[in-house]
Amino acid sequence: MPSDRLSLWQLIARAGLPPGRFIEESGGRVAWRDFAAGSSLDVDAAALAAVALDGLVRRIVFCPPDFPEAQLPAAIADAGVDFLLHDGTVAVPAGLPAGRCGTTLTPAPVRPAGTEDTEWVLFTSGTTGRPKMLIHTLPGLTGPLDDGMAVAAGAVWSTFYDIRRYGGLQILLRACLGGGSMVLSDARESLAAFLARAGRSGVTHISGTPSHWRRALMSPAAGAMAPSYVRLSGEVADQAILNNLKLAYPGAAVAHAFASTEAGVAFDVRDGLAGFPASLLAPGGKIDMRVEDGSLRIRSSRVAVRYIGAQAPALADADGYVDTGDMVELRDGRYFFVGRREGIINVGGQKVHPEEVEAVVNAHPGVRMSRVRGRANPITGAIVAADVVLSPGYEVEAVAAEVLAACRERLPVYKVPALVNAVEALDLGAAGKLSRRA
Repeated sequence: MPSDRLSLWQLIARAGLPPGRFIEESGGRVAWRDFAAGSSLDVDAAALAAVALDGLVRRIVFCPPDFPEAQLPAAIADAGVDFLLHDGTVAVPAGLPAGRCGTTLTPAPVRPAGTEDTEWVLFTSGTTGRPKMLIHTLPGLTGPLDDGMAVAAGAVWSTFYDIRRYGGLQILLRACLGGGSMVLSDARESLAAFLARAGRSGVTHISGTPSHWRRALMSPAAGAMAPSYVRLSGEVADQAILNNLKLAYPGAAVAHAFASTEAGVAFDVRDGLAGFPASLLAPGGKIDMRVEDGSLRIRSSRVAVRYIGAQAPALADADGYVDTGDMVELRDGRYFFVGRREGIINVGGQKVHPEEVEAVVNAHPGVRMSRVRGRANPITGAIVAADVVLSPGYEVEAVAAEVLAACRERLPVYKVPALVNAVEALDLGAAGKLSRRA
């Protein structure tokens, strides 16, 4: 594990700065060696600013591009922000020193003596309410890198995530500290253009949500790259998407990880199967996990330090466990994720997790992607409906009949969709997760 008294730049330099190491986005590329001499922030300002400023400033706050601008003044006040680095698309609060991206930054070669550890502040996704701010430390963020995964120096990493979110930041740190390069995604770039650029840049390791990957596999440009490692996180990875990725990239190891902004990375699964072995809950590992009331709870050094803000809630319980809100069920010695606690559809008093139904729907070869949702019903309160994006050459009537037959075979009757609708596309939120707002 990297030393907790070295800055991020010192750790990158220790990994080596050969000419071939770089960080890239759609607008260009910067070699790490050039950055050491002072480089304009022509590529992603958040990434390079974090590298340059860690160890020099008290706190770095990563504000994702979809953050509500109306909430920015309150976030700035709660986090004690002294300077705003921005891209020109936000209104800078009066009296706050600020600078546009493009400022030249040079990382300090040596961390100043007596400097306190920089706090890394990340926002939650806000899918269950107003986004909250969490303090992480660099040692906590880099803890998951010590997972036994052998990656050759010179690997080229990429991710569909924005690096101002936990999932994207994790991949950036893996590239920085593992001696590799990083190809950043860009919200202004089409999916096909990003995939083509990833292929041209020789991406070897790439991550995203299952929804990111379902969309990628719909694109003809998916074949533009040939990664050796594919990773999923952020949503339930059902067997269908794992199988489809292995078919699309037969030379790649396909893994799925469990992580959250609050709890950090808990584990990854590399056996090609959905769910995770119950043995991971055994005591004595680097991560303590337990299941309580069906919810996965996590305690480790990777957990965030605390929330910040005027109304900050407690992060963990009295024993130090973070309740993830992700519900699991044990079947034949393996735990399977069935959905989020707050996402339940109530059908006549019976609980239905949309993700559990989607796992069955997505297994049909005629379904590229699905979203299961509740639809108001005067008798039961709600019924289950499924929106599906069809594979080319399939008709909705035939697919619906076969999907419903599979659901009746594998699910209790109250979980079986009453409706199957064909849609052209399904929206993703800014974090790459399926939008469940119909």
